[in-house]
Amino acid sequence: MAKPVVYFTREITPENVVRLYEKLGVKLPGKVAVKVHSGEAGNQNYLRPEFMRPMIEEVDGTVVECNTAYDGERDTTEKHEKLMAAHGWSEFFDVDIMDSEGPDLVLPIENGRVLTKNHVGGHMANYASMLVLSHFKGHPMGGYGGALKQLSIGCASNKGKVNIHTGGKFLNQGDCWDNCAPQDDFLEAMAEAAETVVNHFGSNLAYVNIACNLSVDCDCCAVAEDPCMGDIGIFASLDPVAIDQACIDAVMNSDDPGRDHFMERVNSRHGIKTIEDAARLGYGSREYELVEI
Repeated sequence: MAKPVVYFTREITPENVVRLYEKLGVKLPGKVAVKVHSGEAGNQNYLRPEFMRPMIEEVDGTVVECNTAYDGERDTTEKHEKLMAAHGWSEFFDVDIMDSEGPDLVLPIENGRVLTKNHVGGHMANYASMLVLSHFKGHPMGGYGGALKQLSIGCASNKGKVNIHTGGKFLNQGDCWDNCAPQDDFLEAMAEAAETVVNHFGSNLAYVNIACNLSVDCDCCAVAEDPCMGDIGIFASLDPVAIDQACIDAVMNSDDPGRDHFMERVNSRHGIKTIEDAARLGYGSREYELVEI
């Protein structure tokens, strides 16, 4: 079986994001959801809508997000929509908070060890395809954030995020942070949740990871550490496991002096386990062919 291809370029420009997407040779059909990270209020590292604009316009996409399970400026629809406007997303694009109204779309997990179901924003049912447009960086809980996190936590509703964080035990935000699952269960739950979104869209998915502003913290952090590494480049693939593995490999193979600090965050949170579990579940491959453009 042929290894999935991951396309890569070192030059990070909006035009090259489109160029790498075009290398995938797919045209996402129907109404296209573009999953981005809106950036928490105060975060300095998130990718701005001006940078994403050519890619989102290329697929005539709707920017989609879901509400958070932690207190902040994105845990209710009213606050989240206000932030999306403040950060400029609403100026350029149609924006859809997918869990802005109930009920959630509940996707079954048949062979999960941690979860039995995944709650995603109910509006996901309105889309025929999804472009997962990710800022690859570190993460305080998951170790790193990329395509798999966007598919799992990113597409999960407020209740779905609580479901993942608590290992399937709770759905209400007030029950979340005192009842977090053991770390490895949380990571495995993310892999299980991501699989449901892959199954939902089938072949109508594409992934672009932009490895820049490489902080150990996520764009969800209002107070995030400044980037510790130089920018790496843009990656594109039809395989969510391969693209995240390629980004991790690029960090590990770097001679940047900030590499060890970044990887300490990934490894201390067992972050690569999410990639391992996703590959074990069978919806992607850790082996890939890297094609530099």
